[in-house]
Amino acid sequence: MLKRYFIALTAVFFSFQLFVSSALAVELSPELRTVTLNDKGDTVVLSLKQVQQGKRQFNSTCAQCHNAGVTKTDPNVNLSPETLALANPPRNNVESLVDYMKNPTTYDGFDEIAELHPSMKSTDIFPEMRNLSEDDLYAIAGHILLQPKILGKQWAGGKGAR
Repeated sequence: MLKRYFIALTAVFFSFQLFVSSALAVELSPELRTVTLNDKGDTVVLSLKQVQQGKRQFNSTCAQCHNAGVTKTDPNVNLSPETLALANPPRNNVESLVDYMKNPTTYDGFDEIAELHPSMKSTDIFPEMRNLSEDDLYAIAGHILLQPKILGKQWAGGKGAR
């Protein structure tokens, strides 16, 4: 009896995994994958590979402090489009987010915070940053900008700007 229960449970688990895998493989439309590239307003369409890479890298490198776009250390400064746009300099495009991951500053832009926030400058303090390439940073930035389009208000705790 226990063996049958285990087999049934295993079958349900693998069926669920197959369903979830195929659902994740559904192609996001190019319109949905279009994000702002720079402060001039140019846009870029993320490839499906970049979308997957960004999600994977964000989850392994950033999510411990920015789970679902919320900032654990300061919930008032989240990763919502509104909050990113009001930072100084604005961080609401791929290039500015990549720059931030290389040279982080306070929200007002006055002070460097590489010793407090993981960055390419502080790989000795934050080893999770050591193996990230320029492509990884680009994909992470794309992920941050794409999530509000996919998750809506669930991204960044449903909060807007500060």
